[in-house]
Amino acid sequence: MTLLPRSIAWMLALLGADAVFAQHYPNKPVRIITGEAGGVTELGARIIAPALSNILGQPVIIENRTSVVSIEHVSRAVPDGYTILMGPNSIWIDPLLRKSSWDPVRDFSPISHISSSPNIFVVHPSLPANSVAELIQLAKARPGTLNYGSSGSGTSTHLAGELLKYMAGVDIARIPYKGGAANMIALLSNEVQLSFSTAGTVTPYLKSGKLRALAVASALPSALVPGLPTVAASGLPGFESASISGMLAPAKTPATIIRRLSQEIAQLVNKPEVKEQFLKAGVEAVGSSPAQLAATMKAEIARWGPVINAAGIRAE
Repeated sequence: MTLLPRSIAWMLALLGADAVFAQHYPNKPVRIITGEAGGVTELGARIIAPALSNILGQPVIIENRTSVVSIEHVSRAVPDGYTILMGPNSIWIDPLLRKSSWDPVRDFSPISHISSSPNIFVVHPSLPANSVAELIQLAKARPGTLNYGSSGSGTSTHLAGELLKYMAGVDIARIPYKGGAANMIALLSNEVQLSFSTAGTVTPYLKSGKLRALAVASALPSALVPGLPTVAASGLPGFESASISGMLAPAKTPATIIRRLSQEIAQLVNKPEVKEQFLKAGVEAVGSSPAQLAATMKAEIARWGPVINAAGIRAE
């Protein structure tokens, strides 16, 4: 009889143990750790939880924590599939802005890209620009005179504005505000002339004519703003900026559990009635494989790293 090397035998035994463990998964409640109540990511978790509970045959419990605390908690949780994270881009953006206690690649196993809310490029209607190309031309003709508003440092609205400056080579000043509501008030009053914001925030003002949309910052046209061209197709190829929600587990969670959760969740969020719930919340349901979410994270880090370094952005 041929004996296997001890290292190979140990690996096979471990894989066998994971398979047996996964066969009995879940046999107790599953916790989704997410951010503060009322946010888009938290709302997505609450849309998913009841249906996922029915599929798994166990309660799926939502636990709210601050964004940073939720990420740190799951990064240190037991990798057994019973504690998972529903979080935003800050999972992989925060470590670019400050020293973080987690590494987005080392400490997590991606499950699925849940939803995306692309930023909408909007301007005050008094601004003489009806397209991205016209805005860039205006900014180059009047360097340093246009302002863009954004919420907190390192947010998607802030990074989108800096990406515009970085890719278009324009001199536009950032005016920071404490939140999205204050940013919108400033834009509506023409205190700032342009901004990036989510569809849910700006749609009422677009319908009333109080703001004008130039483009959507998704890679492809968005169902959230039908007929609006993308920034990428309007003169800045490769431009993309969105608020992303993803589901991840602690690193070393058994692959069989990750695969099952990913398949169930991807099918769930792509059901017509669930997609409609997400659209009403101002986001687009995605649903993806673990590899696709990992690729999205990698692309985001590659996109934003140079922009953050060039602009000298640090977390507040």
